[in-house]
Amino acid sequence: MQFTSEQRLDDGVLEREFTLGEIPGTLWTPDSTAAPAPLILMAHNNSLPKSQARLVARGRHTAAYGYAVATIDAAGCGDRPRSAADEQARAGLRRAMQAGEPVDEIFESLVGPLVEKAVPEWRTTLDALLALPGIGGPVGYSGWMALGIRLAAVEPRIAAAGFFAGGFVPRAQREEARQVTVPLLMLLQWDDEGNPRQRALDLFDAFGTKEKTLHANLGGHTGTPWFEGEDASRFFGRHLK
Repeated sequence: MQFTSEQRLDDGVLEREFTLGEIPGTLWTPDSTAAPAPLILMAHNNSLPKSQARLVARGRHTAAYGYAVATIDAAGCGDRPRSAADEQARAGLRRAMQAGEPVDEIFESLVGPLVEKAVPEWRTTLDALLALPGIGGPVGYSGWMALGIRLAAVEPRIAAAGFFAGGFVPRAQREEARQVTVPLLMLLQWDDEGNPRQRALDLFDAFGTKEKTLHANLGGHTGTPWFEGEDASRFFGRHLK
């Protein structure tokens, strides 16, 4: 892992850009701590970059609560190269959604491979992050649900997960939800125009954990209320600190 830039923010959080092989990422760490800070892996939805304003705001806000927070651009996301097949699938998905046509098969062909490629890179990044001074376990995950389900199912170092609900999750991850046994907080936007509400509710019901909480708020996809960030920090505080 090589750090390529750093800046100290007004709240004392240290923001550092890094590269790990071909993987670009951002790490936020709290101002100071007497003990290693718990780590939260924070992933945005597929194809959106790590520099996306909402993700950066979440990362900085969470680090100010005493966590180390990291995000990366997975293969085909952000500025990383996309294949012609990926671009074609994305264009087909947009057209189908705008026309109100079925999108499941297009979604499977696009998001399924994204998850398969992203998980090994996130685990490699986790290895490197936990080797840094000032960062320790346990580890939490926050963000994109399709990726988070796979990580929580296969990565034993993840102790708690917070998901932004999306009804369109690949079939493989819908099955893997039953293997997720860590404490879980799921945020659902009740009027999300791009994600079927009932599918999200069915998925919440399928998770295998005995400790799961659903927060549902009125509004569209990007309308998650600010106070959910406060609740998420308390959730991770119960399980990571």
